[in-house]
Amino acid sequence: MPVIAENHLTLEKRMALLGVREEDIVESFIRSSGPGGQNVNKTSTCVYLKHLPTGLEVKCQRQRSQLLNRSLARHILLSKIVHKIQQDNLQRQSFKAKVMRRNRQKPKSIKIKILEDKRRHAQKKLVRRKINEDEKD
Repeated sequence: MPVIAENHLTLEKRMALLGVREEDIVESFIRSSGPGGQNVNKTSTCVYLKHLPTGLEVKCQRQRSQLLNRSLARHILLSKIVHKIQQDNLQRQSFKAKVMRRNRQKPKSIKIKILEDKRRHAQKKLVRRKINEDEKD
């Protein structure tokens, strides 16, 4: 029993650190599948968790005990939440870097080349322009 109580305390600390509340988690119990015989067929040991704010879902049926599966499912859910937070941070950082690259000042040589290309393009358009009646005479 002391191991389970200690595991529960670390789980609560981790949930508090991530800002996950127990009210945000929907928990249901399902009958497990696979080997296990009569115990699996009669008891609902599979635990299903859904974190409402993020929409992350976890289903755990590793152990034959519902209590152990509840603890494992919460650990897995918290790991998924941490991974999602890290992915969001990376995405935000890459977006900031992209904006910085887009907004940084171009070197003078590249600016000159762009202006030359624009002038060349304008000359092509001038040649293709329709000739008005007034200009013919």
